[in-house]
Amino acid sequence: MELKEIFNKNYSFILVGFSDLPELHYPLLVSFYLVYVLTLIGNTVIVAVVLMNNPLHSPMYYFLCNLAFLDICYTTTTLPKLIQLHSEQDGTICFASCLLQQYFYISFAVSEYFLLAAMAYDRYVAICKPLHYSVLMSRKVCVLLAKGCWVIGFVSSSVPISFSSGFQFCRSKMINHFFCDLTALLKLACNKISDIQVVIFTESITLALLPFLFTLASYATIVHTILGIHSETGRSKAFSTCASHLTVVGLFYGTMIGVYMRPSSMYFPAHDKLFALLYTAVIPMLNPIIYTLRNTEVTDVLRKTVTVYLLRWHIGLREHISEFAIVFCHFLSKALRKNLASLQNACCRPKKDPKGFNVQ
Repeated sequence: MELKEIFNKNYSFILVGFSDLPELHYPLLVSFYLVYVLTLIGNTVIVAVVLMNNPLHSPMYYFLCNLAFLDICYTTTTLPKLIQLHSEQDGTICFASCLLQQYFYISFAVSEYFLLAAMAYDRYVAICKPLHYSVLMSRKVCVLLAKGCWVIGFVSSSVPISFSSGFQFCRSKMINHFFCDLTALLKLACNKISDIQVVIFTESITLALLPFLFTLASYATIVHTILGIHSETGRSKAFSTCASHLTVVGLFYGTMIGVYMRPSSMYFPAHDKLFALLYTAVIPMLNPIIYTLRNTEVTDVLRKTVTVYLLRWHIGLREHISEFAIVFCHFLSKALRKNLASLQNACCRPKKDPKGFNVQ
């Protein structure tokens, strides 16, 4: 279907969100605002710290910077609409906006699959092939891997979107979700959806399961190598470099598998919305915390950066206070001089008697 035809469609849907929980309306709205703001702040801080500190200009933190930026985009695709839905009590979304939201959501999700796999490969090379690390993970290789993750995500998502753009929707317009999830949207289609189901299954295998298996294989090799290290300090250090990434992988894939890789007989919209909220909002918010708490290098650099900026702010504040004090004293002295001059003129002016003669 041509782009013009898509935008000319008169379809509009109503996102249900969490409106079936009216007693939790305000707590949920505040929670959504808080999660979104914390996600933006946390991931922006990670990007800024990595870019501004030379000790963090390494492949591992280059991929971490990409992951933080990806999480910002990923969350922005869904949460602003959810906040609007609950603040304005209006979940209406047109067909074109629904497709765009669906496209970006799938693109960022697939990009994250491959980016997590690339980060696992980086840890594999660092631990299992340390002598070849500078060659296998050169700057050029890292840039190509990161670009490949983004390109695969945005190209692959166009396939299911092209199928869903041609559907006719003759059932209810209520989408029982807080964003235009493809599986929830297909339940409203009245034409045959077997073709897109095959596409979804094929892409789930190639774009989600294969990176997941690659990540598992990488960490299986990493664990085997670490267990072969005789030094307890070396084993602890090797495990600490992988712990943060392994935690993020477990959280992300665990929630994704819980939603998309289960029998249709176990489909419960309420559970799906809860799991979707976890991997679209909560996990991107937790990622900066996980990487800073479990990574001493990031923690040290972040502490130093915050300390430097606090000192600069303190010094700048003192300078501004000093400048303000000087200016204030200048105006105060000027006003005092003016008042003293007026008082002196009043005291020294000759007095006159009622007849107009000066009184000595």
